[in-house]
Amino acid sequence: MDPSEAAWKADVEILINEHCDLRRVLVELTPARWQEPKALRLIRGIAAHDLYHAGQIRLLRRLGSS
Repeated sequence: MDPSEAAWKADVEILINEHCDLRRVLVELTPARWQEPKALRLIRGIAAHDLYHAGQIRLLRRLGSS
């Protein structure tokens, strides 16, 4: 793991790009797809996965500042 500022900025850029891609896909979903249980489980799973990693990042940043 590269803890440099440049590596951090590169990781943040990847995160922003992936988030934009996800938003674009979600906006393009038809109303019928939003009603499909499988689609909803997938969307919730993606959101939970992102929240999990956001918590990890917050913890690592807090540990790194002590």
